[in-house]
Amino acid sequence: MMPQWFIEEKRDGREHREADIRAWVAAVTDGSLPDYQLSAWLMAVCLRGMTAEETAVLTDAMMRSGETIAFDPALPTVDKHSTGGIGDKISIPLAPLAAAMGLAVPMISGRGLGLTGGTLDKLETIPGFRTDLSAAEFRRLTAEVGCCMIGQTDGLAPADRRMYALRDVTGTVPSIPLITASIMSKKLAEGAAGLLFDVKTGCGAFMRRREEAAALAESLLAVGRRLGRRCTALITDMDQPLGRTVGNALEVRESLEILQGSGPGDVRELTLTEAAHMGVLSGRFRDYDAAHAAAVRALDSGAAMERFRAMVRAQGGNPDAPLPEAACRRDVPAPRSGTVLRVDAEAVGRAALCLGAGRRRTDETPDPGAGISALVRQGEEVRAGEPLCRLHAASEALLEAQAEAVAAAVTLTEGPVPERTLVFATL
Repeated sequence: MMPQWFIEEKRDGREHREADIRAWVAAVTDGSLPDYQLSAWLMAVCLRGMTAEETAVLTDAMMRSGETIAFDPALPTVDKHSTGGIGDKISIPLAPLAAAMGLAVPMISGRGLGLTGGTLDKLETIPGFRTDLSAAEFRRLTAEVGCCMIGQTDGLAPADRRMYALRDVTGTVPSIPLITASIMSKKLAEGAAGLLFDVKTGCGAFMRRREEAAALAESLLAVGRRLGRRCTALITDMDQPLGRTVGNALEVRESLEILQGSGPGDVRELTLTEAAHMGVLSGRFRDYDAAHAAAVRALDSGAAMERFRAMVRAQGGNPDAPLPEAACRRDVPAPRSGTVLRVDAEAVGRAALCLGAGRRRTDETPDPGAGISALVRQGEEVRAGEPLCRLHAASEALLEAQAEAVAAAVTLTEGPVPERTLVFATL
């Protein structure tokens, strides 16, 4: 098939043949397909969509465009993917917790994108921690330590790397088939037999409406199951930040609190919930309740913390070294007394980005110590003048510029406040 015929086929809403999709992905990978034709096809998919079968074939072809990692079938491998949100540091305590439960967690993570913080950026605030391991090191450490957290290797799903770069600059990011293929091609290539998806919804998430999040979750599940993986998806809240911190080193500190048996209740609850689902997906636990009880034991006994320290050492880091701190700090006072009704996740994320915690351009390096800590949470009472949070940045000017925006992100009320629901649905 000529490239223009393939583009016209999708432009007109027709279904692609499997052989043509695989040939198309091969041309994307070897560079023989020019960017202008790939961009035209991406827009056609964005507007016309793909069937579940087309999406599964596209995912499989993208996965096979590079190296794939295989583990011993006897190893209970399971991974988790989050669509990202403000203060979402769950992966950091989750991977060692699951490992302490007897699971093997090969986790390939990403960097910050837009307002969403990246797990790699957070982990790299630990002095010496390496996320650029080879596939062989990744395999070995997953088996030996029980968990390993790295970035995408050069040989992993190269077709996705090229397509993603074009989607980012051609207005074709919000397409469920393309999002599904991008996520799943990398997750399937890493070799885990079980996959848990945390699809977030709300003002601080990519999928703002719950119906959109459910559609993406169903698509991920359909492709994963078609390609032979055990899968579960959670629809979770991202209308408010997770925990009390937003920012790379700050979120690592909060993750350590969770691993020490303390920390914010919402972060602990979601970490335990996801660990329990991973336990069931791995086949090591007969049901959710048994897996959840094992997760609580592993967290409260210190076993998860020991596994985290082992992972850090194995990946070149020093678990006892101090984490980076910002040069300047400032508390943001409450304008009046009241009970916290809501903390706007998007507004908090924008403020953290402007403080230096994220990237406004792809060539920027985040300030590892920048961000927001001690953030009030829904249902807490505050008095006028008491801090709503603490800002961290490299200069007083940055603190001054964001103080008002952060204060405006917190809604206070004098009436009753509903209890927050963290998990809306399990699919």
